[in-house]
Amino acid sequence: MIGDMIAKVRKEKGVSKTELAKLTDINIGHLTHIEKGERNPSHKALRNICKALDIPYQQLMYTYDKTINEEQASYNVIDHISYNKVLAVDSISGFIDCPSSIPSSAIAIKLQDNSMEPTFAKGAYVFVEFNSPLENKNIGIFSYNDKILIRRFITKKGKIVLRADNKDFEDISVSDNDTFYIIGRICV
Repeated sequence: MIGDMIAKVRKEKGVSKTELAKLTDINIGHLTHIEKGERNPSHKALRNICKALDIPYQQLMYTYDKTINEEQASYNVIDHISYNKVLAVDSISGFIDCPSSIPSSAIAIKLQDNSMEPTFAKGAYVFVEFNSPLENKNIGIFSYNDKILIRRFITKKGKIVLRADNKDFEDISVSDNDTFYIIGRICV
């Protein structure tokens, strides 16, 4: 997945592979293997790539050991992973214990509504693994038209639907006109 992200950013920034190879002092053949997902860049190489592309390093680092399956490719997951945005947190209430069963979580977020009941109660903490590609029916945290939501991720014929577990909330069908990013997967 990290190679796909590097290729996406490089193309969006209008940088050729040859230019990126020169800027990073990485052999173009090695860079090609990285973008094809045949090799992972070293941490130093990734830092150099991010610096050359003028993007934050940590956002791509979250994708380092992730892979994309056919279902995720069908909804173009790469188009929905943010590489230059970070989650803004307005309040920090302290630390909570992270269960050893979910070692990949980065933060815990307190649910502000009852949209995910009965799975998670309002006020419960959920643990987030950033920039994780989601599979059908995973619970995730999303940016949808500048609103942060925690919902179940549903794919139907390559289309994305965000579904609350609480039946009082309507499904959200994500369209090409929506601004939509997958922030991460809720670890359960």
